[in-house]
Amino acid sequence: MSSIDYMTLVHLLLVIMHAAAGLRTRTLENKAEIVSEVEKNVWPAIVAGKVKPVVYKYLPLSEAAEGHRLMESSQHIGKILLVA
Repeated sequence: MSSIDYMTLVHLLLVIMHAAAGLRTRTLENKAEIVSEVEKNVWPAIVAGKVKPVVYKYLPLSEAAEGHRLMESSQHIGKILLVA
């Protein structure tokens, strides 16, 4: 497995996210190509622990409304996770 530097990985993920936004209009062949590229270039970095989500805050499920308010305010960077 080759090493991927952080900025290359971020760029690749942004390209994939952009491509995913228009998947409905893509051919099955093109979708298969995208999946293949993700499996080849992104998935190994995830498995190796090189890509991890950024968690902004953990909230108990009872505070789901607060989580929604926080998300809608756009005052966070990262994931807001509800835990049981």
